[in-house]
This record gives sequence, C-alpha cells and structure tokens, in this order.
Amino acid sequence: MNSIDPIALAKHYVILSNAHDLAPIKLLFDADATYHSEFFGEYHGVEAIHVMMLEFFTRFPDAHWQVAEYRKVDHDGAEFTFAMTGTHASTGEHVERHGLERIFFTSQGRIRHIAVCKPECS
Repeated sequence: MNSIDPIALAKHYVILSNAHDLAPIKLLFDADATYHSEFFGEYHGVEAIHVMMLEFFTRFPDAHWQVAEYRKVDHDGAEFTFAMTGTHASTGEHVERHGLERIFFTSQGRIRHIAVCKPECS
C-alpha cells in the first residue's frame, strides 16, 4: 500500500496555484476528480476543473493564497484556512476572500476531490 503525505501534497498544490502554473496543476488531478466551491460551483473531471481554473486566473491574474497552517483530515486528506487576495481584471476591484479548503487524494497521490467552503463551514 502506498503511503501518501496529504499535507505535503496540499502544500505543493498551493505553491503551484500561487505561481499560476496551471499545466503542472492539471497533472495533479485524477481524471475523475471533483471540485466543489461555495464561491464558484461544482466541477466534474480534470478537464472541467482545468477550464474553471483558466477562467479564474484570467479573472484574477494576481490571485494569491495565504495559508498559515495545514491539518491532516482522515487518512487521505488535508485542510487549511486561507485568505485569497486578487484584483478583478475587468473592474480593477481588490478582492479578499477567506475560506476553508479540503483536498483529498487517491492512494497514488492524485487529487480526487477538493471542497472549498466559506469561512462559516465546518
């Protein structure tokens, strides 16, 4: 049985996200992954998730996530609270969002599910 480190994998995902490096991010996802965001909706499959991310980074070209601490969830997941800051490209409006993100991985270390909740979720 493969032993994965969900916290290390989640940190790597956030580092790539802050670098806006979408090609390697796409490779982190399982083909049948799901992504649920209380901010942006529900996506099924790596292609749909990738398109959503392309649109997100076009909308917020300077998006950045600040994470203070990562915690293990179950045997295959990690969670963290975040503050996302960015500027909306079409309006110039500064945006700051806070939330909780949970990332679950396959036994091979691929992302199988991401859940992004508003701060009040538990």
